[in-house]
Amino acid sequence: MTGSADFCGLPIADGAVVTVGTFDGVHRGHQDVLRTLVRRADIRGLPSVVVTFDPHPLEIVNPLAAPPLLTLHDEKLEMLAQSGVSYVAVLPFTSMLAAYEAEHFVDEVLLRRFRMRELLVGHDHGFGRGRMGDTEVLRALGGDRGFDVTVLPPVHAADGHAISSTAIRRAIAGGDLARAAAGLGRPYSISGTVVHGDRRGRTIGYPTLNLATPPQRKLLPPDGVYAVRVQLPAGAFGGMLNIGPRPTVGDATRRIETHVFDASGDWYGTRVRLDFVARVRGTTGFPDLEALRAQLARDEVQARAVLAATS
Repeated sequence: MTGSADFCGLPIADGAVVTVGTFDGVHRGHQDVLRTLVRRADIRGLPSVVVTFDPHPLEIVNPLAAPPLLTLHDEKLEMLAQSGVSYVAVLPFTSMLAAYEAEHFVDEVLLRRFRMRELLVGHDHGFGRGRMGDTEVLRALGGDRGFDVTVLPPVHAADGHAISSTAIRRAIAGGDLARAAAGLGRPYSISGTVVHGDRRGRTIGYPTLNLATPPQRKLLPPDGVYAVRVQLPAGAFGGMLNIGPRPTVGDATRRIETHVFDASGDWYGTRVRLDFVARVRGTTGFPDLEALRAQLARDEVQARAVLAATS
Protein backbone atom coordinates (compact mmCIF):
# COMPACT_ATOMS: atom_id res chain seq x y z
CA MET A 1 0.00 0.00 0.00
CA THR A 2 1.47 3.34 -1.01
CA GLY A 3 -0.31 5.28 1.69
CA SER A 4 -3.47 6.00 3.61
CA ALA A 5 -5.46 9.18 3.58
CA ASP A 6 -8.38 10.99 5.09
CA PHE A 7 -11.47 12.26 3.31
CA CYS A 8 -9.74 15.03 1.37
CA GLY A 9 -6.10 14.38 0.73
CA LEU A 10 -5.23 11.78 -1.93
CA PRO A 11 -2.68 12.93 -4.56
CA ILE A 12 -4.64 11.64 -7.56
CA ALA A 13 -4.25 13.58 -10.81
CA ASP A 14 -5.56 11.37 -13.61
CA GLY A 15 -8.23 9.35 -11.87
CA ALA A 16 -8.44 6.12 -9.91
CA VAL A 17 -10.08 2.71 -9.79
CA VAL A 18 -12.15 2.64 -6.60
CA THR A 19 -14.00 0.23 -4.37
CA VAL A 20 -16.20 1.21 -1.43
CA GLY A 21 -17.21 -0.80 1.61
CA THR A 22 -16.98 -1.47 5.31
CA PHE A 23 -14.68 -4.48 4.76
CA ASP A 24 -15.12 -5.84 8.27
CA GLY A 25 -12.97 -8.95 8.51
CA VAL A 26 -11.37 -8.46 5.07
CA HIS A 27 -12.61 -11.98 4.33
CA ARG A 28 -12.19 -14.05 1.15
CA GLY A 29 -14.99 -12.22 -0.62
CA HIS A 30 -13.37 -8.88 0.18
CA GLN A 31 -9.99 -10.27 -0.88
CA ASP A 32 -11.40 -11.16 -4.29
CA VAL A 33 -12.63 -7.58 -4.71
CA LEU A 34 -9.22 -6.23 -3.68
CA ARG A 35 -7.30 -8.49 -6.06
CA THR A 36 -9.55 -7.46 -8.93
CA LEU A 37 -9.22 -3.81 -7.93
CA VAL A 38 -5.42 -3.96 -8.09
CA ARG A 39 -5.50 -5.84 -11.39
CA ARG A 40 -7.95 -3.41 -13.02
CA ALA A 41 -5.95 -0.42 -11.78
CA ASP A 42 -2.73 -1.89 -13.18
CA ILE A 43 -4.36 -2.48 -16.57
CA ARG A 44 -5.54 1.12 -16.69
CA GLY A 45 -2.32 2.56 -15.31
CA LEU A 46 -4.18 4.21 -12.43
CA PRO A 47 -3.92 4.02 -8.64
CA SER A 48 -6.27 1.70 -6.75
CA VAL A 49 -8.26 3.23 -3.90
CA VAL A 50 -10.22 1.53 -1.13
CA VAL A 51 -12.81 3.86 0.44
CA THR A 52 -13.93 2.56 3.82
CA PHE A 53 -15.61 3.92 6.93
CA ASP A 54 -15.02 4.38 10.64
CA PRO A 55 -17.03 3.73 12.72
CA HIS A 56 -19.14 0.96 11.22
CA PRO A 57 -22.13 2.68 9.54
CA LEU A 58 -24.69 0.85 11.69
CA GLU A 59 -23.14 2.41 14.81
CA ILE A 60 -24.51 5.72 13.50
CA VAL A 61 -27.59 4.62 11.56
CA ASN A 62 -28.92 1.99 13.98
CA PRO A 63 -26.67 1.48 17.02
CA LEU A 64 -28.80 -1.33 18.45
CA ALA A 65 -28.26 -3.35 15.26
CA ALA A 66 -24.52 -2.62 14.99
CA PRO A 67 -22.62 -5.92 14.91
CA PRO A 68 -19.52 -6.78 16.93
CA LEU A 69 -16.49 -6.30 14.72
CA LEU A 70 -14.28 -8.97 13.21
CA THR A 71 -11.52 -6.39 12.73
CA LEU A 72 -11.03 -3.22 14.72
CA HIS A 73 -9.84 -0.13 12.84
CA ASP A 74 -6.08 -0.81 13.04
CA GLU A 75 -6.54 -4.52 12.32
CA LYS A 76 -8.58 -3.76 9.22
CA LEU A 77 -6.00 -1.26 7.94
CA GLU A 78 -3.25 -3.84 8.44
CA MET A 79 -5.17 -6.38 6.36
CA LEU A 80 -5.95 -3.85 3.64
CA ALA A 81 -2.29 -2.81 3.53
CA GLN A 82 -1.33 -6.40 2.73
CA SER A 83 -3.61 -6.46 -0.33
CA GLY A 84 -1.35 -4.37 -2.58
CA VAL A 85 -3.77 -1.46 -3.06
CA SER A 86 -2.32 1.99 -3.65
CA TYR A 87 -4.37 3.90 -1.06
CA VAL A 88 -6.89 3.39 1.69
CA ALA A 89 -9.13 6.37 2.39
CA VAL A 90 -10.99 6.25 5.71
CA LEU A 91 -14.15 8.37 5.77
CA PRO A 92 -15.48 9.33 9.20
CA PHE A 93 -19.03 7.97 9.11
CA THR A 94 -21.34 10.64 10.49
CA SER A 95 -25.06 11.28 10.47
CA MET A 96 -24.44 13.83 7.71
CA LEU A 97 -22.70 11.24 5.53
CA ALA A 98 -25.45 8.72 6.30
CA ALA A 99 -27.99 11.18 4.87
CA TYR A 100 -26.25 11.42 1.49
CA GLU A 101 -28.28 10.08 -1.41
CA ALA A 102 -26.35 7.60 -3.54
CA GLU A 103 -26.10 10.14 -6.37
CA HIS A 104 -24.72 12.80 -4.01
CA PHE A 105 -22.18 10.36 -2.56
CA VAL A 106 -20.96 9.44 -6.04
CA ASP A 107 -20.72 13.06 -7.15
CA GLU A 108 -19.24 14.65 -4.03
CA VAL A 109 -17.06 11.83 -2.72
CA LEU A 110 -16.12 9.36 -5.42
CA LEU A 111 -15.93 11.71 -8.40
CA ARG A 112 -14.93 15.04 -6.91
CA ARG A 113 -12.59 13.77 -4.18
CA PHE A 114 -11.14 10.67 -5.82
CA ARG A 115 -11.69 11.34 -9.55
CA MET A 116 -13.07 7.85 -9.97
CA ARG A 117 -12.81 6.33 -13.44
CA GLU A 118 -14.01 2.84 -12.51
CA LEU A 119 -15.97 1.50 -9.54
CA LEU A 120 -15.74 -2.11 -8.34
CA VAL A 121 -18.44 -3.44 -6.02
CA GLY A 122 -19.67 -6.79 -4.76
CA HIS A 123 -22.92 -8.27 -6.03
CA ASP A 124 -24.91 -7.24 -2.94
CA HIS A 125 -23.39 -3.80 -2.54
CA GLY A 126 -25.43 -0.78 -1.53
CA PHE A 127 -24.53 2.66 -0.24
CA GLY A 128 -26.10 6.05 0.25
CA ARG A 129 -29.18 6.72 2.38
CA GLY A 130 -31.07 3.48 2.95
CA ARG A 131 -28.46 1.62 0.87
CA MET A 132 -30.34 2.80 -2.22
CA GLY A 133 -27.13 2.88 -4.27
CA ASP A 134 -27.40 -0.70 -5.50
CA THR A 135 -25.69 -2.09 -8.58
CA GLU A 136 -28.44 -0.99 -10.99
CA VAL A 137 -28.39 2.57 -9.67
CA LEU A 138 -24.59 2.64 -9.89
CA ARG A 139 -24.60 1.39 -13.47
CA ALA A 140 -27.09 4.11 -14.40
CA LEU A 141 -24.96 6.75 -12.69
CA GLY A 142 -21.85 5.40 -14.41
CA GLY A 143 -23.50 5.68 -17.80
CA ASP A 144 -24.53 9.25 -17.05
CA ARG A 145 -21.29 10.42 -15.40
CA GLY A 146 -18.86 8.50 -17.58
CA PHE A 147 -17.32 5.96 -15.19
CA ASP A 148 -17.29 2.18 -15.53
CA VAL A 149 -18.95 -0.12 -12.99
CA THR A 150 -17.70 -3.67 -12.43
CA VAL A 151 -19.88 -5.92 -10.27
CA LEU A 152 -18.15 -9.00 -8.87
CA PRO A 153 -19.95 -12.28 -8.10
CA PRO A 154 -19.90 -13.74 -4.59
CA VAL A 155 -17.20 -16.08 -3.34
CA HIS A 156 -18.75 -19.26 -1.95
CA ALA A 157 -17.81 -21.38 1.03
CA ALA A 158 -17.57 -25.17 0.80
CA ASP A 159 -21.24 -25.48 1.80
CA GLY A 160 -22.26 -23.40 -1.21
CA HIS A 161 -23.27 -20.30 0.73
CA ALA A 162 -21.80 -16.90 -0.11
CA ILE A 163 -19.03 -15.83 2.27
CA SER A 164 -20.10 -12.85 4.35
CA SER A 165 -19.06 -11.01 7.50
CA THR A 166 -22.41 -11.97 9.05
CA ALA A 167 -21.84 -15.70 8.49
CA ILE A 168 -18.30 -15.47 9.89
CA ARG A 169 -19.53 -13.63 12.99
CA ARG A 170 -22.10 -16.36 13.52
CA ALA A 171 -19.40 -19.05 13.30
CA ILE A 172 -17.12 -17.30 15.78
CA ALA A 173 -19.93 -16.64 18.24
CA GLY A 174 -20.73 -20.35 18.10
CA GLY A 175 -17.10 -21.38 18.60
CA ASP A 176 -16.80 -22.83 15.07
CA LEU A 177 -13.33 -21.50 14.39
CA ALA A 178 -12.68 -23.81 11.43
CA ARG A 179 -15.69 -22.42 9.56
CA ALA A 180 -14.63 -18.86 10.45
CA ALA A 181 -11.09 -19.46 9.22
CA ALA A 182 -12.40 -20.95 5.97
CA GLY A 183 -14.38 -17.77 5.33
CA LEU A 184 -11.61 -15.41 6.38
CA GLY A 185 -8.84 -17.25 4.55
CA ARG A 186 -6.82 -17.17 7.79
CA PRO A 187 -7.36 -17.93 11.48
CA TYR A 188 -9.51 -15.51 13.43
CA SER A 189 -7.31 -13.34 15.65
CA ILE A 190 -7.26 -10.73 18.36
CA SER A 191 -4.48 -8.22 18.95
CA GLY A 192 -3.54 -6.22 21.98
CA THR A 193 -0.94 -5.10 24.46
CA VAL A 194 0.55 -7.40 27.10
CA VAL A 195 -0.32 -6.20 30.60
CA HIS A 196 0.52 -7.32 34.12
CA GLY A 197 -1.58 -10.08 35.69
CA ASP A 198 -1.60 -11.46 39.20
CA ARG A 199 1.19 -13.98 38.39
CA ARG A 200 -0.81 -16.88 39.81
CA GLY A 201 -0.19 -19.04 36.73
CA ARG A 202 3.53 -19.31 37.34
CA THR A 203 2.92 -20.73 40.82
CA ILE A 204 1.39 -23.86 39.22
CA GLY A 205 3.86 -24.09 36.35
CA TYR A 206 1.78 -22.27 33.71
CA PRO A 207 2.84 -18.60 33.48
CA THR A 208 0.61 -16.60 31.20
CA LEU A 209 0.82 -13.68 28.83
CA ASN A 210 -2.09 -11.42 29.76
CA LEU A 211 -3.74 -9.35 27.05
CA ALA A 212 -5.50 -6.09 27.68
CA THR A 213 -9.20 -6.72 27.09
CA PRO A 214 -10.13 -5.54 23.58
CA PRO A 215 -12.87 -2.93 23.17
CA GLN A 216 -16.40 -4.28 23.49
CA ARG A 217 -16.89 -3.78 19.75
CA LYS A 218 -14.43 -6.64 19.06
CA LEU A 219 -16.07 -10.04 18.70
CA LEU A 220 -14.61 -12.71 20.99
CA PRO A 221 -15.27 -16.47 20.81
CA PRO A 222 -17.18 -18.10 23.68
CA ASP A 223 -15.41 -18.45 27.02
CA GLY A 224 -13.11 -21.44 27.23
CA VAL A 225 -9.65 -22.81 26.48
CA TYR A 226 -8.24 -22.62 22.94
CA ALA A 227 -5.20 -23.80 21.02
CA VAL A 228 -3.62 -20.67 19.54
CA ARG A 229 -0.61 -19.40 17.67
CA VAL A 230 1.02 -16.44 19.35
CA GLN A 231 2.66 -13.85 17.11
CA LEU A 232 5.45 -12.26 19.18
CA PRO A 233 8.29 -9.94 18.11
CA ALA A 234 10.58 -12.98 18.43
CA GLY A 235 8.42 -15.06 16.07
CA ALA A 236 5.41 -17.36 16.13
CA PHE A 237 4.84 -19.81 19.00
CA GLY A 238 2.14 -22.27 19.92
CA GLY A 239 0.12 -21.77 23.04
CA MET A 240 -3.12 -22.32 24.89
CA LEU A 241 -5.40 -19.45 25.72
CA ASN A 242 -8.16 -19.01 28.26
CA ILE A 243 -10.95 -16.50 27.74
CA GLY A 244 -13.31 -15.93 30.60
CA PRO A 245 -13.51 -15.93 34.39
CA ARG A 246 -11.39 -18.03 36.73
CA PRO A 247 -13.92 -19.82 38.93
CA THR A 248 -11.29 -21.93 40.71
CA VAL A 249 -9.88 -18.78 42.37
CA GLY A 250 -13.22 -16.95 42.63
CA ASP A 251 -12.43 -14.36 39.94
CA ALA A 252 -15.48 -13.49 37.82
CA THR A 253 -13.62 -10.96 35.64
CA ARG A 254 -13.41 -11.93 31.98
CA ARG A 255 -9.72 -12.18 31.14
CA ILE A 256 -7.57 -13.22 28.18
CA GLU A 257 -4.58 -15.28 29.35
CA THR A 258 -2.21 -17.28 27.16
CA HIS A 259 0.42 -19.82 28.16
CA VAL A 260 3.08 -19.69 25.41
CA PHE A 261 4.76 -22.99 24.58
CA ASP A 262 8.55 -23.22 24.42
CA ALA A 263 9.16 -19.51 25.01
CA SER A 264 9.74 -17.21 27.93
CA GLY A 265 10.40 -13.53 28.28
CA ASP A 266 9.20 -10.15 29.49
CA TRP A 267 6.64 -8.98 26.94
CA TYR A 268 4.95 -6.31 29.05
CA GLY A 269 3.89 -3.40 26.87
CA THR A 270 4.42 -5.43 23.69
CA ARG A 271 1.66 -5.65 21.09
CA VAL A 272 0.96 -9.26 20.14
CA ARG A 273 -1.52 -11.14 17.97
CA LEU A 274 -3.28 -14.33 18.99
CA ASP A 275 -4.54 -16.60 16.18
CA PHE A 276 -7.29 -19.01 17.22
CA VAL A 277 -6.84 -22.55 15.93
CA ALA A 278 -9.34 -24.72 17.84
CA ARG A 279 -11.44 -24.83 20.99
CA VAL A 280 -10.15 -27.31 23.57
CA ARG A 281 -12.88 -27.09 26.25
CA GLY A 282 -15.27 -24.78 28.02
CA THR A 283 -14.70 -22.86 31.25
CA THR A 284 -14.77 -25.14 34.31
CA GLY A 285 -14.21 -24.65 38.01
CA PHE A 286 -11.95 -27.03 39.96
CA PRO A 287 -11.84 -27.87 43.68
CA ASP A 288 -8.28 -26.61 44.12
CA LEU A 289 -5.19 -25.38 42.27
CA GLU A 290 -3.70 -28.85 42.04
CA ALA A 291 -6.76 -30.11 40.16
CA LEU A 292 -6.51 -27.09 37.90
CA ARG A 293 -2.84 -27.77 37.26
CA ALA A 294 -3.62 -31.37 36.30
CA GLN A 295 -6.29 -30.20 33.85
CA LEU A 296 -3.93 -27.63 32.32
CA ALA A 297 -1.44 -30.44 31.70
CA ARG A 298 -4.12 -32.34 29.78
CA ASP A 299 -5.09 -29.15 27.93
CA GLU A 300 -1.47 -28.64 26.88
CA VAL A 301 -1.23 -32.14 25.43
CA GLN A 302 -4.43 -31.60 23.46
CA ALA A 303 -3.46 -28.09 22.28
CA ARG A 304 -0.02 -29.22 21.14
CA ALA A 305 -1.58 -32.09 19.20
CA VAL A 306 -4.01 -29.73 17.48
CA LEU A 307 -1.24 -27.31 16.56
CA ALA A 308 0.98 -30.08 15.24
CA ALA A 309 -1.86 -31.38 13.08
CA THR A 310 -2.54 -27.95 11.59
CA SER A 311 1.00 -26.66 11.12
